[in-house]
Amino acid sequence: MSMTDPIADYLTRIRNAQSAQKNWVDIPASNIKKRISFVLKEEKFIRDFILIKDDKQDMLRVFLNYDFDKNPVIHGIQRYSKPGCRRYVASDSLPRVLNGMGISILSTSKGVVSDKKAKLLNVGGEILCQVW
Repeated sequence: MSMTDPIADYLTRIRNAQSAQKNWVDIPASNIKKRISFVLKEEKFIRDFILIKDDKQDMLRVFLNYDFDKNPVIHGIQRYSKPGCRRYVASDSLPRVLNGMGISILSTSKGVVSDKKAKLLNVGGEILCQVW
């Protein structure tokens, strides 16, 4: 069965694993999912991620991050641009997530970056998701 939106599946797996208070979650790997995981790690929303090689499909193991009271660091993670309705923004009109407390992850010509890095690089692109 083909999946129409693998990024939404990635975000849902993280959301579900955190609600079940799992330490990690395994996700089918792709290059864009690796880059999104790298941005989440860079912004301290996840602890780490590793690539598990396999004969069929490589898996991405994402280690989730919790605070001292075992509350998840990610309070919300939401797909913004969808396959049916792509949303693009310019570098000067990037939306603020939770008044600067969250981040947007963008797919730009410079790669998959956070909104803070996109402002520094002065590039716009497609907003993949928002995390807070």
